Amino acid sequence: MSTTARHAAGIRVSELVAPDLVVTAPSGTGEETILRAPWDGAELARIPTTTPDDLERVLDRARTAAAGFRWTPAWRRSAILEGTSRLIEENAEQLARLIAAEGGKPLKDARVEARRGASTFRWAAEEAKRTAGDLVEMDADPGGEHRFGWTIREPRGVVAAISPFNFPLNLVAHKVAPALAGGNAVVLKPASNTPLTALRLAELLAEAGLPDGTLQVVVGPGRTIGAKLVTDERTDMVSFTGSPPVGRQIASDAGMKMVTLELGNNSATIVDEDANLDLAVQRVVAGGFANSGQICISVQRVVVHQAVYDAFMERLVPAVAALKVGDPLDETTDVASLINEGETERVKGWIEEAVDQGATLATGGVDADGRLRPTVLTDVTRDMKVCAREVFGPVLSILRARDLCEAIEISNDSEMGLQAGVFTNDLNKAMYAARRLEVGGVMINEVPTFRVDHMPYGGIKGSGIGREGVKYALREMTELKMVAFREMDWQTGGTPTDACLREPLGP
Repeated sequence: MSTTARHAAGIRVSELVAPDLVVTAPSGTGEETILRAPWDGAELARIPTTTPDDLERVLDRARTAAAGFRWTPAWRRSAILEGTSRLIEENAEQLARLIAAEGGKPLKDARVEARRGASTFRWAAEEAKRTAGDLVEMDADPGGEHRFGWTIREPRGVVAAISPFNFPLNLVAHKVAPALAGGNAVVLKPASNTPLTALRLAELLAEAGLPDGTLQVVVGPGRTIGAKLVTDERTDMVSFTGSPPVGRQIASDAGMKMVTLELGNNSATIVDEDANLDLAVQRVVAGGFANSGQICISVQRVVVHQAVYDAFMERLVPAVAALKVGDPLDETTDVASLINEGETERVKGWIEEAVDQGATLATGGVDADGRLRPTVLTDVTRDMKVCAREVFGPVLSILRARDLCEAIEISNDSEMGLQAGVFTNDLNKAMYAARRLEVGGVMINEVPTFRVDHMPYGGIKGSGIGREGVKYALREMTELKMVAFREMDWQTGGTPTDACLREPLGP
């Protein structure tokens, strides 16, 4: 049930993470799930799961909370979100260690995520004060005379937010913060691997003054908990980030509900012949191996103009080989482990399959200890899994292109289209690529992994529907209502006249 339920249990997090931290767990009545660190398997906590009966109570409570919170004034919603932002900043190191421990993200990257989480709530605090609609010029069309019109944005009700493991704070924030800014209640199902950060965030929201029941966190498998949130009539919208197959199922099952889906990518980065190669390499390494490549917009395919291919590779391979693989809680670690052993074995298998099919391992692969290292593959073909599908691991595939036109064609040869990057010093080429790349966002002289939290973010094709970014998510998390007001003559009750104008106005 709720993280603020009366009989919620306190769960102490492993002393390796935060010895003084006790997270308030949901008062579910189901079997406990044991949370283990991806890097070494150390036990972090035990959390009771949400049962179907628990979820029934959660949804009833959410409807009640939504009915009250929708009338909370904008200034009050803004104050709660601003207070949450401050509390995230005050607890940033604690949150970063939770992110690193339960998700395997290197601590320095987890600290960045904590700062971004604070920023997302701060943006939501601003947008909560800007939910007014628009003036509609009614007399712009015959028949609209003597009428005033305007639109109102109203909360949808209960938002079901289903978040992934790879950004357990900031991707949760991108669902919860705009939903609350718009006056909705939220039932949040974080990834089963990484619920601790979400639970701690719920505590901070309560501390900032969020009314009881307005945010509830449920813990359990998607096939039961998530499926119920999607189909139940007590939820009014579903916001999901995750795999394409699950996203397609949600779109099918949600019926008439509003749905936003962010379903990943096999992100391409084009390096043209006139690019700054040092910049391109530095950003490709950062964008390809942050969080071990477990980012929806992680660099996966690098399409390099044949004129600079060799020079690019001479810079790229040693830069990747120099990355330090280690414990995510080590301050110096660049790349840690994938979220679980199953994912690690899958990525290893894709690399081995690519090599068997003719790809060349330029660096990386599996080390003597069996750990997956940051990997660069050359001589790949577009139909190999490492190119055609989302790897979601620390693997770059490098492809050659004769010119910019072929590079764009290679980049567009994908069922997905979230973001792409282009490195060029030619403005005309940059504009040409921006118009012709089939993606939701084009980053010029930057990798597709770039994102700031107030920009619109989302994809086309198989990468999903809808947009995140607080302002844009808020639009989708509210309903648009039209109000048309007919002016009546205050003297006669009929069509308005100029009865008050008894004398012509003077010069």
